[in-house]
Amino acid sequence: MSSVPDPADRVESLRRLGWFREEFYACLTRRPDALFELTDALLCADGPVQSLVGLSLTVEHRRGHGALYDAINHGRVDLGRLRQAVTALPVPLAADGRIVLAIDVSPWLRREAHTSPERLYCHVSGQTRAQDQRVPGWPYSIVAALETGRTSWTAILDAVRLGPADDEMAVACAQLREVIDRLITAGHWRPGDPPILIVTDSGYDTARLAHDLAGLPLQILGRLRTSRVMRLPAPQRTPTTVGRPRHHGPELRLSDESTWPQPAHHTRTETRRYGIAQAVAWNRVHPRLTRRAAWISHSGPLPILEGTLIRLTVDRVPSGQNPKPIWLWCSTPDLSAAQVNLLWQAYLRRFDLEHTFRLLKQTLGWTRPRLRDPAAADTWTWTWTWLIIAAHNQLRLARSLADDLRRPWEKPATSARTGRLSPTRARRAFRNLRPQTSQPAQAPKRTRPGPGRPPGSPNRHRAPHHDVGKTIHRARTQADLQKPEG
Repeated sequence: MSSVPDPADRVESLRRLGWFREEFYACLTRRPDALFELTDALLCADGPVQSLVGLSLTVEHRRGHGALYDAINHGRVDLGRLRQAVTALPVPLAADGRIVLAIDVSPWLRREAHTSPERLYCHVSGQTRAQDQRVPGWPYSIVAALETGRTSWTAILDAVRLGPADDEMAVACAQLREVIDRLITAGHWRPGDPPILIVTDSGYDTARLAHDLAGLPLQILGRLRTSRVMRLPAPQRTPTTVGRPRHHGPELRLSDESTWPQPAHHTRTETRRYGIAQAVAWNRVHPRLTRRAAWISHSGPLPILEGTLIRLTVDRVPSGQNPKPIWLWCSTPDLSAAQVNLLWQAYLRRFDLEHTFRLLKQTLGWTRPRLRDPAAADTWTWTWTWLIIAAHNQLRLARSLADDLRRPWEKPATSARTGRLSPTRARRAFRNLRPQTSQPAQAPKRTRPGPGRPPGSPNRHRAPHHDVGKTIHRARTQADLQKPEG
């Protein structure tokens, strides 16, 4: 022990990390010691996790490989308490002091698992020469809080597996509502604070999110496809006009510049990474809803959900390709020029979530296990997936405490003591930091290995094959809705 006292911020960081480790151990209701040591093995293993059984060879895992599999198969996690513990941790804020949440789907790919039921076609890119591809797997909806500035850190708050009978938008709305309720309960948002910003990709229906989450202190900011057609406000009705009043104004086609009216704001921002970024915004722009898909069962008149349409263009992108414009829609109908700049800058931070997905899969080995039964996958959601989330949050708490143990060929971190270490480098130093934190797991007891399968008795139960895709047909038009069942 050094005689020089630690700074106050380091002592507070160690106290917070120790509290979360104690709370995480209390959330493990069955096989707590084995599950806790498995999480420490994830954090202290040398290099990326190549196999699950390989974690039993680390020094931090004092039990055998049989105890590891037994903990995963039979261990239990108090998910409600763990979610509250994760939400109680410090949440990163954007430049304007607000909370920015990103929601996206990350797949657990299972290409050749023909005997695994409840697989869906998951959208992936970069797997082959084709830009987009649909690969069978189990998709997971993940919500994370984004930080400001260029970073690969995010704060994962929730994860839910999507099944064949689930409506993705309904699951996203329920998931976001629960996360926001927990943030308010934890005191991260109070009346008078800026509304929470939700950023989504083009795969989400931003209008439906804004409608279903109405009443919560939030803003929706989502990307639109360039093929979308929006509507301008309806013109004012004159006293001499006869007939039914109009609900929609002229069309605004994102791909047709001749339909664009005079913008309400036009800003220019000089950036080091993208050159000159220009944002053009139109206020009070809304999509024209029809009684199809999500709105087919809506009772009463369809709502008019006005918002702000933003078109972002840059001079260059880091990949060197030709930059394409990005269309964004915000659920707030009237924005100022300063708010428009803050919104598109906050949206660009959404891509930090991709770095988190790559860390979970390639470094922490989230999708390394090969499961067959989705019931086992659900069990692993409560155990393995949430062990990964707990490990990632421990890395986030330890990043300002870890030393930069860089390789000779790596560049030094710009500011290691201020938390600018990457997640991989923070994990590299966690083994040295672990003795300074709490270790509630007890020592293993002596036991004998099980007999295993008797020699010469192979498994004779053939597993059935299952199709991939949705199992419930949802009506998309009024004609489909009126068709008799069966």
